[in-house]
Amino acid sequence: MKDRLEALKQEALEQLHKVADGNHLIELRVKYLGKKGALTEILRGMGSLSAEERPVIGQVANEVRGAIEALVEEKIDFFQRLATEQRLAAEQVDVTLPGRPMKQGAIHPLNQVIQDIEDIFIGMGYRIAEGPEVETDYYNFEALNLPKDHPARDMQDSFYLTEELLMRTQTSPVQVHTMEQMKGEVPIKVICPGRVYRRDDDDATHSFQFHQIEGLVVGKGIRMSDLKGTLLEFTKKMFGSNTQIRLRPSFFPFTEPSVEVDVTCVKCGGNGCRVCKHTGWLEILGSGMVHPRVLEMSGYDPEIYSGFAFGMGVERIAMLKYGVDDIRHFFSNDLRFLQQFARI
Repeated sequence: MKDRLEALKQEALEQLHKVADGNHLIELRVKYLGKKGALTEILRGMGSLSAEERPVIGQVANEVRGAIEALVEEKIDFFQRLATEQRLAAEQVDVTLPGRPMKQGAIHPLNQVIQDIEDIFIGMGYRIAEGPEVETDYYNFEALNLPKDHPARDMQDSFYLTEELLMRTQTSPVQVHTMEQMKGEVPIKVICPGRVYRRDDDDATHSFQFHQIEGLVVGKGIRMSDLKGTLLEFTKKMFGSNTQIRLRPSFFPFTEPSVEVDVTCVKCGGNGCRVCKHTGWLEILGSGMVHPRVLEMSGYDPEIYSGFAFGMGVERIAMLKYGVDDIRHFFSNDLRFLQQFARI
């Protein structure tokens, strides 16, 4: 039996030295060391040995097993190192190749316009105020001098959730919240950016959801000339230093007097073109002096305090600034459109 074990050892080591790949190595390990392998087959005959021979043969068998296992482990390490080297060689980076530019994201053009507007007014001493998009009928209408039977409500066809809750149609309710929070203190200088909702047509210039930025100033001795100066400064910084404005009488329930504000056409500079319908002017926002009733309902004595308010549609400003002719482009998520405005 000892001779058989030595012969098995010599055969196994010769075969293992010749092995060329990992799969063949596994087959040889099973062949010689497995439960049905050659070594196990020889050791089954130990029962026929005498008590003196068994320890000797057992020691020889352990030496044979140890030698085979040691060479198997050595070959396993070799094939693992070889596989690692081959993988690294295949994955090697050619540093002489030109770089591949990584695409970066950018701020959405509407968010960029909002940030630009905020920066302009923050530079004039305003702070940003925000409020809920789901509002009560009181804050969205009644506190702004629009009682339930007021015909001007038809201009803001609304999304009602209950009889008293609706998706806000304007960011003006934030102005009321701000005045109530200030509890009669002055001055107030805020702008209120945010999304608003109206059951409007879905066409090139209208959307059921859009963005507004409204402004409010309340204090003592606030005049219409302050409003005009503020809006002139804003438009010059937004559209260019040569921009001029004009105020046209209008009507809003929450301001009195009320005016529409036009700017010289961003396309032709006021000379007249197709964009401005050859008038030289483009409408951008509505404004006016805060109605005494609105001041009074928010805790301010209109005999002592006055103020002005204005509101603009962000999409309208963006369309004029960038020459976009369809509001739906801003919500289409078309990268071909959005990449034109990336500031990278």
